[in-house]
Amino acid sequence: MKELKRDKKIFVAMSGGVDSSVAALLLKKQGYDVVGGFMKYWADFQSVSGHAENRCCSSEARRDAMKVCSKLNIPFLTWDFQKEFKKAVVNDFISGYKKGITPNPCVICNKEIKFGLFFEKALKMGADYVATGHYARLATGDKKQGTRKRKSLSHVSCRMSLFAAKDKNKDQSYFLWTLTQNQLKHCLFPIGDHLKSEVRQIAKKAGLPVALKRASQEVCFVYDADLTGFLKKWIKPKKGEIIELKTNKKIGEHNGIQFYTIGQRVPIGGTGPYYVFSKNLKKNQLIVIGKDDKNSLYNEIALKNVNWISGEPPKSAKILVRTRYRQPLVSAKIMLHASRFMLYFDQPVKFVAPGQSAVFYNKENELLGGGVII
Repeated sequence: MKELKRDKKIFVAMSGGVDSSVAALLLKKQGYDVVGGFMKYWADFQSVSGHAENRCCSSEARRDAMKVCSKLNIPFLTWDFQKEFKKAVVNDFISGYKKGITPNPCVICNKEIKFGLFFEKALKMGADYVATGHYARLATGDKKQGTRKRKSLSHVSCRMSLFAAKDKNKDQSYFLWTLTQNQLKHCLFPIGDHLKSEVRQIAKKAGLPVALKRASQEVCFVYDADLTGFLKKWIKPKKGEIIELKTNKKIGEHNGIQFYTIGQRVPIGGTGPYYVFSKNLKKNQLIVIGKDDKNSLYNEIALKNVNWISGEPPKSAKILVRTRYRQPLVSAKIMLHASRFMLYFDQPVKFVAPGQSAVFYNKENELLGGGVII
């Protein structure tokens, strides 16, 4: 982590989990002016089972964050972003599934809420920097001298570089591709150089009440990962045909094509297994293929909303790409054609889902940017 001047005020986005708690702890131990900020954005809404859907900002999570801040003797603030979160993240999520795509709410939340509303409000309240519990690493560098660890945060003219975390299994840089240079100059990721096991050990040694708390869900506002149950609250199920692409014959029925994503296995009896290839919204048909069908392979994809962390595309068109979180990086070439970026894979990639993020890296694990698959 970068070395700061000790008079800097740092707002930490507290979720009540171990990662953000240790981020605050590490900064506090180094003598900085730390403030804990808790975001409330979905906890009052109820799931089908009657439980609060978002454990990340539930009343229990808020109490945990408050206990940690009390333990660290730092101020604790709560900001209500429920309306903004519903509009920017949840509505976008539901709208995407209605259109037949697979949106990534964590990317939108980071862009609009954590590094949008929270970030802006913190700076207005006097924060010099905003820290989170993301597993990612930040460094400075320029074209002549290359990348290096930052000695002081006063060097705002330096280009900021974002890298994958030390813990490859917990790396969250994939979700940070929308960040800009202006944002990164005011960001900190204190746990990026630690393994998850080390983070828990630090929390345990410091006596933090969340040391053994389990990690939050991937989609935080969907309780118990019941995605179909959540979507059925907003999208009326409509039965339709399941069509095998190879034979163009009906082989089953679905209960709503909006509840499926590209590459998902479809439970159909018979020869199978079958996987979702595409969705015909007009005919309400789910198109499926076999596991080894060559139609599952993509040689190229188009992107929208492309962002480059450095502010401009790299000189070399050769990059490494991840088309879904935790999938292996693959080699590709990125080209601009008629104002649209295209990715050309060196080797075909299976089951690429529109709405997901294609995120770019170089061989040094530097996050170059990303875009939305269309």
